[in-house]
Amino acid sequence: MKPITSKPKSRNISLKETGTPPPYFFQAEARGLELIRETETIHVPAVYHYDENEQGDAWLILEHIPAGTPSSLTTSRLGERLARMHSQGGESYGFDQPTFVGEILQKNSMGPSWVDYYRDERLLPQLRRAEADGKLQGDRRKRAFHLLDNLDKWIPENRGSSLLHGDLWGGNWIAGPGDTPYLIDPSVFYGDRLMDLSFTELFGGYPRNFYEAYQEHFPLPDYYEEVKPLYQLFYLLVHLNIFGESYGSAVDRVLRPYTSTKG
Repeated sequence: MKPITSKPKSRNISLKETGTPPPYFFQAEARGLELIRETETIHVPAVYHYDENEQGDAWLILEHIPAGTPSSLTTSRLGERLARMHSQGGESYGFDQPTFVGEILQKNSMGPSWVDYYRDERLLPQLRRAEADGKLQGDRRKRAFHLLDNLDKWIPENRGSSLLHGDLWGGNWIAGPGDTPYLIDPSVFYGDRLMDLSFTELFGGYPRNFYEAYQEHFPLPDYYEEVKPLYQLFYLLVHLNIFGESYGSAVDRVLRPYTSTKG
């Protein structure tokens, strides 16, 4: 049995459980929530307990957050507090244990190079998975690997390491009581904060005041618009691998301006 990280404040808890998950599936989520909580910048549900048994069942017990009504104040606070979380930098890039995006295992390592980490631990595994499943062929394959070979031309090296949520689509935050935003379901690692911001814009985006509040507390660099598609590429590849060719055209749109099929 795994230790309880904090005692429940009430009987209101949330139970997440699943059969035959990947090993350490909930352990990775629990650790990510605790790392975010330790920054003291943005709220997350408290982690009470996680476990897995020999039969492959697993569960995670979290603080239950009563549903609030999202407002402009909630999303403004979300932007401000995410900026404060991102301002707490790490000394290197990556993470010291495997994590998951969906239920896809992500191997990790820690190192001094952001470009190396993003290429080798994020893009390359998704490309290899797509290639093995027949979703990366022809021009798409040539463009993708040309991009990998030249990634340092478009992504600035070592522009600061931040603790990232890692899976910041619009469903991974909730409004709690009192206009308080909470982050949920993280896949944390240390990297370029622009990767978190890029994903918020991929599927519809967050409200404008979220970005205004973020910008006020941690201004975005001038090159954000240039690298945004390259960071969104990772999440599009994940969707390609999970959901199929309906995301293929979006992958191709990202690859086309940056790459060449020559050579």
